[in-house]
Amino acid sequence: LAGSERFSIILEGENAYTAEELEAYGLPESYTPSELLDMVIIRYALSTNSFQRYMPVTIATDISDETVAAIMENKSELQGIDVLEDSIRYYEDGIYFSSIIGYTGRASAEELETLREDNPDYASDAIVGKTGIEQYMELQLQGTDGEETVYVDNVGTVQEIDEESRVDPVSGNDVYLTIDKDLQETIYHILEQQVAGILVANIENTKTFDYENNTDRSQIRIPIYDVYYALINNNIIDIDHFSQTDASDTEKNLYAKFQQKQQEIFDRITAELTGDSPTVYNDLDDEMKEYLDYIVNELLTDTLGILSSDAIDTTDATYLAYTRDGTISLQEYLTYAASQNWVDISDLSPEGNYLDSSEVYQALAEYLVDYLKTDTAFSKILYYYMLQADTISGQELCLVLYDQGVLELQEGDDTYDRLASGSLTASDFMISKISSLEITPGQLALAPCSASAVVTDVNTGDTLACVTYPGYDNNRLANNMDTEYYNQLVNDLSQPFYNKATQQTTAPGSTFKLVSLVAGYEEDVVNLDTSIECTGSFDLVTPAIACWNRSGHGYLDFTSAVEQSCNVYVNTIGYQLGLDSEGNFSENQSIQKIQEYASLFGLDKKSGLEITESSPHVTDQYAVPSYMGQGTHLYTTSQLARYVTAIANSGTVYDLTLLDRVTDSQNNVLEEYSADVESQINLPTQLWDALHSGMQRVVSTHAQFSDLGVSVAGKTGTAEQETNRPSHGMFIGYGPYEDPEIAVAVRIPYGYSSGNACLVARDIFAYALGQETAEEIVTGAASSETSNTSTD
Repeated sequence: LAGSERFSIILEGENAYTAEELEAYGLPESYTPSELLDMVIIRYALSTNSFQRYMPVTIATDISDETVAAIMENKSELQGIDVLEDSIRYYEDGIYFSSIIGYTGRASAEELETLREDNPDYASDAIVGKTGIEQYMELQLQGTDGEETVYVDNVGTVQEIDEESRVDPVSGNDVYLTIDKDLQETIYHILEQQVAGILVANIENTKTFDYENNTDRSQIRIPIYDVYYALINNNIIDIDHFSQTDASDTEKNLYAKFQQKQQEIFDRITAELTGDSPTVYNDLDDEMKEYLDYIVNELLTDTLGILSSDAIDTTDATYLAYTRDGTISLQEYLTYAASQNWVDISDLSPEGNYLDSSEVYQALAEYLVDYLKTDTAFSKILYYYMLQADTISGQELCLVLYDQGVLELQEGDDTYDRLASGSLTASDFMISKISSLEITPGQLALAPCSASAVVTDVNTGDTLACVTYPGYDNNRLANNMDTEYYNQLVNDLSQPFYNKATQQTTAPGSTFKLVSLVAGYEEDVVNLDTSIECTGSFDLVTPAIACWNRSGHGYLDFTSAVEQSCNVYVNTIGYQLGLDSEGNFSENQSIQKIQEYASLFGLDKKSGLEITESSPHVTDQYAVPSYMGQGTHLYTTSQLARYVTAIANSGTVYDLTLLDRVTDSQNNVLEEYSADVESQINLPTQLWDALHSGMQRVVSTHAQFSDLGVSVAGKTGTAEQETNRPSHGMFIGYGPYEDPEIAVAVRIPYGYSSGNACLVARDIFAYALGQETAEEIVTGAASSETSNTSTD
């Protein structure tokens, strides 16, 4: 298919181009593999139309004005070559809206098959919506191709064009969204500023943090060495460039140190794999354990599939001795795996030669070391330990940010010189660059690095903002995809493709307690005057459940329980709802009740948004903790937004929408959209009043809202997920309190506390309700106000 003769790429042999021919046509003496591939692609496309010469073939796009001029000036000599204008998709301010709008691309065979069921006129090279609204509304957005009849001879040369047969193309329809553009953009910046502020507030000048002995997630700190390593780990710095001929002196020095470290570790790995005295796993140091864990779990099992998960007997004594007990060496484990046919030898013996178990093991050992030489993920682990050992420094990595163009020096800026001389420390430099957002949380992909917010119109169910941070530039994916950028996004540890507003699910924390309080009221466990004593612990279950206020709240009534977010109050409701007729506690009965009331508020269904959304999960385990919003609850920010919208309007559960209307190219309205009412929650007026009053009192007790200038209501939530990461911070609310217009849901994964989510919500309310301008809120710098304290 790609023979050199077919594509006239003859660089070797007696028919190779002569030096004179190359010079005459201005051709280089050699080509890179990428250049050769581009030539083959173009010439292959031309060859497929060799008998349809009336069919144009695009050989270059987005060409410069200089190229256009050169072609047009020499058009008489360039037979069959022409320059044509074409329309392309362009997304204004794409980074803010890409998670909603999506992007377009050439249709796959599967997509064409599906689309042609509704419209058989789709061409084989059609550009279609790939994600987001572009995909959801594809049939509305897609126009109709033009056509004309062309008469050709037997070799495809055009003889005549039937002008009367010409049918002009028809533009697709226009889709208008409910999104407030300015609000969407402002919230994106608010989220970025707050997450950056959280990072800056919690970075400390240390190498490591003792997670094992830490019992308070709010006290977790981010070692500056983790920040340095993030530059490598999330590909802000290109470590492959260290070995290039145009690398800077700093890069070359880093690479020389890396080569030395790499050889040292390869020698140790080889000794473990093939030496006479391999080390029992438990006797290895932590660094070596990490290397071997990567080899077994990430490389051999997940990436290469050489260790077959299907073939391995996970009850086998030798398997358990290595993977669970650590009482044998890697060599013993892999030798045994080879003898048990747990090793897929297809990559080790590509010609299909028979290998006995010892030969399989030897081939595996050689293959591993050879593979690791070019394994970027393994190289990153080496750099981590080089950094921890101070073999390389944060200073060197910071200098490389300038060497590789990640950061640019402005005229008169002496930062680089001060950094190089040591008068500016690497830690101060990094904190400064994060504070100024020259290095963003999304780039670093530390915890936290992301956030989301959804704003709705409480009276219509329209979605006014649906923001995920970090975003991506969909212009670089539409039309002709920038594959390098696409791969960068796929490998980005902050997951910009993953919509944090509609796809990320976490426990709702105390934002869920409103459901539990309604359940208690409706099932006659409590009324608005019921007083329950909080001593700081609920001990009717084992283990006892602590209230966030370890000293206890004392006696609280219903509305005060909302205000104080008392765990014991809702724990009591959950326990009482699980008691059977004989007074025995039934876990299943309690769970069934909370599932019933979660469903009442629409939390068992997707929010209705017309883009990809994860399904919610209403708790099915750990009954009493579930009433606090823990258990196994999992919801998206968009689902929490629908929930608080229903509370704000006292009972209307909408299927939220992003769609406003569709018009034709002449701006004639073809269809108008509105949010469907999914259900109606019928609760007594006095219960709604108590919920609203309690939520208003929640906000009044949080200093973050003290200068807002308008009365709003809300509920905070802090959810614990991983012991070695901070808690998630959440806020749901609405405003103005007296006559609600908008509802807001905010989540900062690993954002330490709900206090930080409150700060985001405060700025959203201030902007959306006209209290402050975007210029007053968006400073272009990390937020100076953060909070690691939770009162929920």
